[in-house]
Amino acid sequence: MLLTSPLRSGPPLRGAQTPSVPTSKYLTFRLGEELYGIDILSVQEIRSYEVPTRMAHAPEFIKGVIHLRGMIVPVVDLRLKLRCAQASYDAFTVIVVLRVGDMLLGAVVDAVADVVALPVDAIKAAPHFQGAMDTAYVRGIAQADGQMLIVVDIAALLSPAELGILQQATAATET
Repeated sequence: MLLTSPLRSGPPLRGAQTPSVPTSKYLTFRLGEELYGIDILSVQEIRSYEVPTRMAHAPEFIKGVIHLRGMIVPVVDLRLKLRCAQASYDAFTVIVVLRVGDMLLGAVVDAVADVVALPVDAIKAAPHFQGAMDTAYVRGIAQADGQMLIVVDIAALLSPAELGILQQATAATET
């Protein structure tokens, strides 16, 4: 006689181990109608928008510098850098202060949305487009609260030459 036991369904037994899925947390923000996310570990703080001090001969997307507790922080308007719709500044516009390598960088965004935890495997590879669209800064695409989330690698967003401009400008204003 063959004995079988019924399959168990329902919640795990008390004390049973459930496999944990590694997750990462992302600060989500809006640029126009699009939802973007950056690794929360790179975020230093979120500040209301203040007009930066302009830097001579800087590219248009580099808005200038701000003073942050005695430090000079360059500010980049992500809407201009990513060629989004015309940038307007309102009560929701904020500067997200990020750590990029050994440098602080202010990133102007339309609005901060939320902090979301995503399973690592929920982030899918970004599509590659031929031609003018640069997607090197896109770490991947995910779904967050029913919306498409573009996960950004902030270190890849700026070229080495652009980072050099920001570092030089910061050094020049500190002396």
